[in-house]
Amino acid sequence: MTRIVDQRQVRDGYVKVSILELANRAGEQSRREVADFGDSVCVLPYDPDRKVALVVRLTRAPLLFRDVHETLVEAPAGMIEPGEDAEMTARREAMEEAGVLLRELEPVAVCWPSPGVLAERSHLFLARYTQADRSGAGGGVAAEHEDIEVEEMPLADLLELARAGALADMKTLTLVLTLKLREPELFEVPGSPVRG
Repeated sequence: MTRIVDQRQVRDGYVKVSILELANRAGEQSRREVADFGDSVCVLPYDPDRKVALVVRLTRAPLLFRDVHETLVEAPAGMIEPGEDAEMTARREAMEEAGVLLRELEPVAVCWPSPGVLAERSHLFLARYTQADRSGAGGGVAAEHEDIEVEEMPLADLLELARAGALADMKTLTLVLTLKLREPELFEVPGSPVRG
């Protein structure tokens, strides 16, 4: 089994970067860089009665860095803060970003979004809401300059984005497809043919 034989941190900021020296079973050594900024959550709030979900759009610096000047359709997400657990963070992020109060969370998975370089684990949830639960303004925390746009989108439209390869946020794609597997009737539009 591969093991760490040496480790040194080369950056200590919001993202901590470490250089690892690894040795495999044969004793061969290799070097890897690891970026660590903690664990994250992502939650897709959905209203089963109206067959819609709350999603957000905001400018992402890494997309600009790659010369992509568009916003992604994303489920509310964020980093787990000290003293919080994944469920507390999911509820906080849903209120901050989308202005919705979430009660019961449906765990989906704990995933490694990019295990080749990131030490991040992402806790994924689905959560039902009603119109009455939309009690906040959303839009993000002013001090974080997120400039978030909140959108209530039909689940059928989210699924079409997924089918077209246009739902580019991997966490959101995973949550939409999981909801489709768990509750396919929520994606049906009256008068249109049912697609698998």
